[in-house]
Amino acid sequence: MAGKTHQALVTEQFGPRADAYLTSAVHAEGEDLTAIAAMVRGHPRARVLDLGSGAGHVSFAVAPHVAEVIAFDLSAAMLAVVARAAAERGLGNIATSRGAAESLPFADGEFDFVFSRFSAHHWHDVRQGVREAARVLKPGGRGAFIDIAAPPSAVLDTFLQAVELLRDTSHVRDYTRAEWEDAVRGAGFALDGRREHRMHLDFATWVERMRTPAVQVQAIRALQAAVSDEARSHFAIAPDGSFMLDVLMLELSRQSG
Repeated sequence: MAGKTHQALVTEQFGPRADAYLTSAVHAEGEDLTAIAAMVRGHPRARVLDLGSGAGHVSFAVAPHVAEVIAFDLSAAMLAVVARAAAERGLGNIATSRGAAESLPFADGEFDFVFSRFSAHHWHDVRQGVREAARVLKPGGRGAFIDIAAPPSAVLDTFLQAVELLRDTSHVRDYTRAEWEDAVRGAGFALDGRREHRMHLDFATWVERMRTPAVQVQAIRALQAAVSDEARSHFAIAPDGSFMLDVLMLELSRQSG
């Protein structure tokens, strides 16, 4: 049997689900999108890279304020959704480009802003992806990474990664705040600010969006029932399986020299 690469797994998982991500309230709304839009406001000539764009919610948030947005993603189906939705919304300054975060097809210093939201936990090599983001950003350029943050506790971290992988087999890792800060500083970013908030996930919607097989849904529910009181409290696991996750937003700028 031929092997399957991680990139192939990601595209296989997300291609059939692209429309579901466009309409997902979890992805289409949020204070982080408001913060991103505020970062680009007042920069009408800026070029923006939406790295790991998914269904394009970052692109849609920033496009009215800048000259050009490139929605970049591994999934051709996701990019087709972005292009269609951008046209429907009259956002003619959004273009799409396909590839992996670890090897961006852009020149050094090509963008004024780079944003990545809820994508990096799928990357094969997050440190290389972050280095690439820094490479294509102009010196003094700004950006932000937003993603689910793993708790520093090993017990809680293990539970989180387990349920994420059961729900979506293309999941790699939700990183801790310390891991994220080490990665961005190692890539040459200056950390300008940090925002954290909690996000509620309705269990039925969460698994339906990814079309998680029933056997894996049952395994997640079994894990939720068996975990310690510490985990149940931290993730605020409800009787129906709904729960809370921590979201981290790191506001960055590329250091000169």
